[in-house]
Amino acid sequence: MAFGRRRQAEEPAKEPELTDEQADETAEAEAGASESTAPGDGGPWDSEESYPELQRLDFGCMQVPVAPGLGFQVNFEATEVDEEGNPLDGRPVAVLVQYEESAMQLQAFAAPKRSGIWEDVRRETAKDIEEEAQGQTQDGEGPFGPELIAMVPAALTEEVLAEMPDEVKEQIPAEFIEQGWAPQLIRFIGVDGPRWFLQAVVQGAAIEDEEQWQVLEDVFRNIVVVRGESPMPPRDLLPLEIPKEFSEAGEEEEEGAVETFNPFERGPEITEVR
Repeated sequence: MAFGRRRQAEEPAKEPELTDEQADETAEAEAGASESTAPGDGGPWDSEESYPELQRLDFGCMQVPVAPGLGFQVNFEATEVDEEGNPLDGRPVAVLVQYEESAMQLQAFAAPKRSGIWEDVRRETAKDIEEEAQGQTQDGEGPFGPELIAMVPAALTEEVLAEMPDEVKEQIPAEFIEQGWAPQLIRFIGVDGPRWFLQAVVQGAAIEDEEQWQVLEDVFRNIVVVRGESPMPPRDLLPLEIPKEFSEAGEEEEEGAVETFNPFERGPEITEVR
């Protein structure tokens, strides 16, 4: 895959000024469009829509489907630290779906009623990657519309290499280990829904392995987003909750940072969402 610096967008042509009546009609049309089903063939779904009945984990703002082979984590962000910087308290900020050698991070955000934010988020993400991470980006098109593909340098420190499985380490070219970093591909997917925005960040084998990607694509397509009625500033994270199945499965929280759950270790605990 060839990568190059993203070119500045061309200056849009100047639109003719609208009368008050035309402006009202345009606003109504935009409102109607924003309240329709999210882009794509089917989901992701809004909780107010009719959506397929599947086994799903309830994370509050997201209901995420389960399937054989999937693992789930809830990532936390520290909200309080001690004098040494160790986390004392935190809030859940993302759901991580794991499948074989692939991972997909999910986050849901508040969005304006009459306009989406994916175009702006995509542009800002590309700028940050290029300027701060010294990476490269490329616009793409996927099953859910416009995407962003990024190539970033991933550190290969002694600590990172020590934690890698031997079979993974053996596949890393020697020159990457010598230079201390390797290129890593990341795929950013976004969908604008009615007053919400859902983002997925895909890493690992699913970037190029069609079989693994298909599993993650099916998960993303069948997510149900629960926006709620509370007013929220655009781009604020929608509140995440820990599913009851996590505690029922008896998995312990690791240092207040991650909750883990394998839904198929104790299958009878999963019930259908109706």
